[in-house]
Amino acid sequence: MIRALIVDDMPVMRESLPLLMPSIEFVAAYPEADALLGESRPADLVVLDLHLVNDAQPTARQGISVIRSLKAAGYRVCVYTQEERRFVLAACLAAGADGVVSKAAGVVAAERSFLRVAAGEVVIPMSLVGLVEVLVRRRSVTLVCPRQRELLAGRARGLTYAELARTMYLSEATLRGYWADICIAVSVFFRDVSPGDLERALGVGPGDIVDVWPAR
Repeated sequence: MIRALIVDDMPVMRESLPLLMPSIEFVAAYPEADALLGESRPADLVVLDLHLVNDAQPTARQGISVIRSLKAAGYRVCVYTQEERRFVLAACLAAGADGVVSKAAGVVAAERSFLRVAAGEVVIPMSLVGLVEVLVRRRSVTLVCPRQRELLAGRARGLTYAELARTMYLSEATLRGYWADICIAVSVFFRDVSPGDLERALGVGPGDIVDVWPAR
């Protein structure tokens, strides 16, 4: 029997999964990831919710930052989430997640997916397969780099290239090149969208799932 850990901010999820999935031994459950990382408890799998911030833990780390930390600690990670934005889920896989399972899936299907991930498989929803293939082909599976995120955040908030050039200490030509790269990476899926809509779709806004910027 595989041993698994749960990271989910909802008590009902932490308490119910061990009862609903008898073929998996859930050895511990945590409301946020840093508590798990502090204990370094051995396990075959971490079942991770992406959204961990709530009123009780407003500063909890979540999303891409947590996936990278868990992978660096040697865990296999299966994201178990209600998140539906395809670029966000693709970014989770790019960050090292070994599987993505929707909370809308039935208990039996979710349990089967967890077992597959623990056994060494990569579980990708069919809705993501085409997107991941295109991103890999275009060498854009990481979506956007930190500098591009900063540019996108500024453009989404109405800042001009000249204003951003002064704060980022880069030339306007360099910033326009970054913007062209962003557009190429997502051109198959977005046409004539605003920077704000693009930031939301990619999940890279401050506090969002793919936001890995340090606190400022």
